Amino acid sequence: MVTINGTNIDAAGMQLRQYLEQQGLHAGCIAIELNGHIVPRSTYDTVTLTDGDSVEIVHFVGGG
Repeated sequence: MVTINGTNIDAAGMQLRQYLEQQGLHAGCIAIELNGHIVPRSTYDTVTLTDGDSVEIVHFVGGG
């Protein structure tokens, strides 16, 4: 299980980009922290989620 934004999800073994696409999230509008470290967008294709990972996904919202 992978904890994503506080929820346990069966996403172990998935590429990060694959998970984002599955959830309908556009990589250009989010920031991701994996186990306390910011994940560069350029590595989303190569990062594989593993059992026990903790992921935080933050969406950018415009406005004022």
